[in-house]
Amino acid sequence: MKFKYLFLFFTLTAAASFAQKKPKTTISNQLPRPKLMVGLVVDQMRWDYLYRYYDRYQTGGFKRMLNEGFTCENTNIDYVPTVTAAGHTCIYTGSVPAIHGIAGNDFIIQATGKSMYCTEDSTVKTVGSTSNAGEMSPRNLLTTTITDELRLATNFRAKVIGIALKDRGGILPAGHTANAAYWFDDASGNWITSTYYLKDLPTWVKNFNSKKLVEKYLKQDWNTLYPINTYLQSEPDNNKHEGLFNGMATPTFPIKTSEMMGRGMGLIRSTPYGNSLTLDLAKAAVENEALGKNTVTDFLAVSLSSTDYIGHQFGPNAIEIEDTYLRLDRDLASFFTYLDGKVGKGNYTVFLTADHGAAHNPNFLLDHEIPAGLWPGSTIQRDLNQILENKYKVKRLVLGFGNYQVNLNNVSIQANKLDIDAIKKDCIQFLLQQNSVANAVDQDKIQEASLPEALRSRITNGYNRERSGAIQVILKPGWYLGAGLTGTTHGTWNPYDAHIPLVFMGWGISHGHLQRETHMTDIAATVAALLHIQAPNGCIGQPIAEVLR
Repeated sequence: MKFKYLFLFFTLTAAASFAQKKPKTTISNQLPRPKLMVGLVVDQMRWDYLYRYYDRYQTGGFKRMLNEGFTCENTNIDYVPTVTAAGHTCIYTGSVPAIHGIAGNDFIIQATGKSMYCTEDSTVKTVGSTSNAGEMSPRNLLTTTITDELRLATNFRAKVIGIALKDRGGILPAGHTANAAYWFDDASGNWITSTYYLKDLPTWVKNFNSKKLVEKYLKQDWNTLYPINTYLQSEPDNNKHEGLFNGMATPTFPIKTSEMMGRGMGLIRSTPYGNSLTLDLAKAAVENEALGKNTVTDFLAVSLSSTDYIGHQFGPNAIEIEDTYLRLDRDLASFFTYLDGKVGKGNYTVFLTADHGAAHNPNFLLDHEIPAGLWPGSTIQRDLNQILENKYKVKRLVLGFGNYQVNLNNVSIQANKLDIDAIKKDCIQFLLQQNSVANAVDQDKIQEASLPEALRSRITNGYNRERSGAIQVILKPGWYLGAGLTGTTHGTWNPYDAHIPLVFMGWGISHGHLQRETHMTDIAATVAALLHIQAPNGCIGQPIAEVLR
């Protein structure tokens, strides 16, 4: 009997001891969060650039993100058109144009026929220059961003700063409540902001501008980082598919930026030095705003815009693009090393993605027996308007094909009491006769259209009734709207425009990769889950659970 009681005593004692040693499942008094969140958007970065130049990347840039972080290999944009403003907005809102309202870089207010730039705001003034380049704000954005939600969640104690050469790349990610957003002014060669944020530039930004780094970079000229004969992933340097810098006879290295800078400091946008300059300012912001030293998480939103300018001019198969990404890789390695020292390795989280990709130059494809072409929108618009005028006796019933949509002149249609459904049918009938058009659908009847479900969903997500055209034009693969024979563009649903990189690294991030489909709208939802804050108020994405540790 004594043995029985002793056995029971030791069993209960061991159980109590085990219970005391069990890991706690309750949330601690202070939620674990990174000290700093960094968003990097590489403008016009195709997903395959992660691997096309992988062998030549350093260990500390793209390779570090891939080898230490988590990459989502099949992330796609959820809507059309795939353009800069909509992309940056989607990344930070988890929403789509149908909800967040940024229906393009420019879009037409359907009720008035007025064209609107995505961040234009005549009620604010430029800060840091005498130009009008600062008359911008996020007021046209209809939803919150993940940066707004961080500010709300911390009772506005978190610092949020947006930085990009492009105004829209700095403003839209930073959201409505940012402490500041900065963008580049071609006229002065300075970083500027608007009175929406500040009455005057901070002293540190003035000091940064006073260094005249733009001039220092451009005086270096642009030559290849490595011997030009080692650029095996690109076409020969002198080819017909690349655009020229003004004053140059051929699109070839070396590019004498020192001799061209007299035409304006905006030249830096079209060189890799634009990315270097942007990350220089990002480092200065971390230092002078003490980002990552707060009692709550801070957020730095950086867009690297030069990749887009260079891509448009030269196309994906140029040595200029290959060299740009090798230089960007080096700049990213320097930036991450800086964050390691200033914020602490493991104390910050960074994600890298793109706002859209880019098509191959159509003539490049044709030269290699791949179907492609240019859709001459202005000529098509002229012919269509003539047909409609002949029938309805009203001029200019089609305002344009911006964002691959037919924007109708609704003011004239209403004033002349015309049948809009009949006009839409006439437009669609005309468009379907064009060799380059795969389909044209009435936005109000999208569910009746004979389309793959994935494409129907993207059109629905991209259609904002107040800011989008009445008809969506779908071109055949390899075709895009334009007239230029060189360079490239973007804007369609196709994988070359819609398949984007998405890599997370740092605090709270697992190591690995994911092949299942994820979406641009999932980025903000994933960041919200990481930070334990509410997702933006228009978010339709879902957290990518595999990313989070």
